[in-house]
Amino acid sequence: MKKLSILLAALIMIGGLCFAADPTEGFWISVDEKTNQPTAGWQIWEQNGKLNGKILSVAGKPQDVIADGGKGKSYDNFMNGVDVGTLPSVGTSWIWGLAKDGDGKWSNGYIIDPNDGKRYKCRITFHKADGKKYKTDTLEMRGEVGPFGRSQFWTKATEAEASGLR
Repeated sequence: MKKLSILLAALIMIGGLCFAADPTEGFWISVDEKTNQPTAGWQIWEQNGKLNGKILSVAGKPQDVIADGGKGKSYDNFMNGVDVGTLPSVGTSWIWGLAKDGDGKWSNGYIIDPNDGKRYKCRITFHKADGKKYKTDTLEMRGEVGPFGRSQFWTKATEAEASGLR
């Protein structure tokens, strides 16, 4: 009976590890690479095998701001072709459709910059805090157009921090 209990406990632990969330999931603060200042709080999650992300709060703007920089722009694979310039920045899923490449690595999805409405191919890579290059857990968010791209490095946050930017 004791061996059965130990075996059952081991199976539960192994099963729990198999279903552990990907390290990219959770709450993050996007940081402007030029000013090193926070720009938005994000929630990143996996749904139906795809990674998605929405803005929970924005820094330095009213929380009900509309993404009017994208006025007149629509994309066939984004919210059924809705006009981007009519959407609120906060609460809209601006990241969608990324496919898993490995633990903490996602690609082949999209991100829209709510400030100007431009859509980019998107890759996300999780970097574990190592005390050297990465002082805290970090997401590398890379937007690309063809062979060209740019990375931002987002910092891990709590839900309260990601929701509390003003």
